[in-house]
Amino acid sequence: MDSVTQLVTGALLAAAVVPAKHRRAALWAGAALGTLPDLDVLPLSLLNDDPVLKMTAHRSITHSLLILPWVATLIWWWCKRSNGRVAEAPKAWWWAIFLGLINHPLLDCFNAYGTWLFWPLGEEAIMWGNMFVIDPLFTLPLLLGFVWIAIKPLSRYTGKVMYGAIGLSVLYFAWSLAAQMWVMHKVDAQLAELGLEDAPRLVTATPFNTLVWQVIVMQPDGVLSGSYSISQDAADAPIALQHTASDAAVLTKIPDNVALQRLRRFNQGYFIAHEQDGQLIISDVRMGRAPHYTFNFAIARLHNGVWQELSPPVQIQDRPDVKKEWGYLQQRLWGGSVPVPEGNTP
Repeated sequence: MDSVTQLVTGALLAAAVVPAKHRRAALWAGAALGTLPDLDVLPLSLLNDDPVLKMTAHRSITHSLLILPWVATLIWWWCKRSNGRVAEAPKAWWWAIFLGLINHPLLDCFNAYGTWLFWPLGEEAIMWGNMFVIDPLFTLPLLLGFVWIAIKPLSRYTGKVMYGAIGLSVLYFAWSLAAQMWVMHKVDAQLAELGLEDAPRLVTATPFNTLVWQVIVMQPDGVLSGSYSISQDAADAPIALQHTASDAAVLTKIPDNVALQRLRRFNQGYFIAHEQDGQLIISDVRMGRAPHYTFNFAIARLHNGVWQELSPPVQIQDRPDVKKEWGYLQQRLWGGSVPVPEGNTP
């Protein structure tokens, strides 16, 4: 999730478990702890120039549920020695520090980007996809609760505001999971009718909402993608799936390509490959909408008929028309004619 969401969630969770007189101190401590895991981007950016490594190494060691409890305990131990509040209520403050840290990787699992939650065990990122990276309806109650506690004198209303803000966001989270499961059930039924019941598929939230869902279905020769709008599409209406081709054959020619191996582990096969200007481009299909995907990397160059590894790989920017994409989203949310995505209908 975005940094603001992680900050205010960590802040309110920490404030919720300490004694009432410690709430404001815990609020600021939780805010700092909620942003701490993402500081791994600093050494990753400063110590290497490989964009694939930067992306795939992020959300790993600093987001691991096997590492963060030890980090929380170390911070708690140090604070207990030098901070009177922590020594005064040590158990409550351990939970405050733990929740302030642990909320970050758990929030990151909500979106399709994924988090290596159990690093170093396995290599599979956890990606629920039930919310977009930024979702105002989830964040707004938490933000308002944070501002209230930060600027208002502590009173009998402080706890009600705090727990109310957390409760509203939890309810929205539960709604997002229920909506995703409903759309996933519909997708499963449609793919079974098409004979694609074994095809890997994802159902992920689209920007800023949980009413319009992106559907991604991987095929040996590319990806089928489309969307379903809870607010606009009939419950029994089939989802229009558009095909975007992938040059899967070329991948067999570069089995030892380091960037390809890293990307394949990171995105779990949700990518397409194509040649552009003598370069092999890998596009992660989980973020963005065909044909404009957010993460694209040139990983190899064709030289004298042979694919040679690019070291380091090159990130390719493919920026969509923001006005067009916003219009598409508004049409899928509120109605009107819907532009047909580029690609071929299967």
